[in-house]
Amino acid sequence: MGNLADRIEEYLKRILEQTSEGYIMLQRSELAGVFSCVPSQINYVLDTRFTVERGYLVESRRGGGGYLRIVRLELGLEGQYQQVMRQLIGEQLSRDRLNGLMERLVNEELVTLREAALIKSILSGDALSGEFRDWDVLRARLMKNILTTLSREDL
Repeated sequence: MGNLADRIEEYLKRILEQTSEGYIMLQRSELAGVFSCVPSQINYVLDTRFTVERGYLVESRRGGGGYLRIVRLELGLEGQYQQVMRQLIGEQLSRDRLNGLMERLVNEELVTLREAALIKSILSGDALSGEFRDWDVLRARLMKNILTTLSREDL
């Protein structure tokens, strides 16, 4: 079924889907016990697979068994979409963050796989040559424009 990190990720996503509250609360030590691993393995999965760009907010408290609260952030093209996305992108957007963001947009069916591939290709920086030094700033500006266009209803 894949490696340990994959199994932990799938488990957490499955119980998130089953909850009606939109979040789950767990104890880090209990979760580590379920998977017979050290708590740092749980931290690794949370840090790499449950990021804001991928649509999750993780609150973590250590000590006394420590608890985790994982919230699934919902987006849609209406309402807060543009504002939230602009906050997620900020003034700079690295390739890794771009990839996580595109994965989220595909998962939430806001863009197709083909559109995501096109956007990632354009924003990779490989297609643009020259002496421009701050690709993360340019990538952020372009992605904001793309999201603004996607959120328009008059297209």
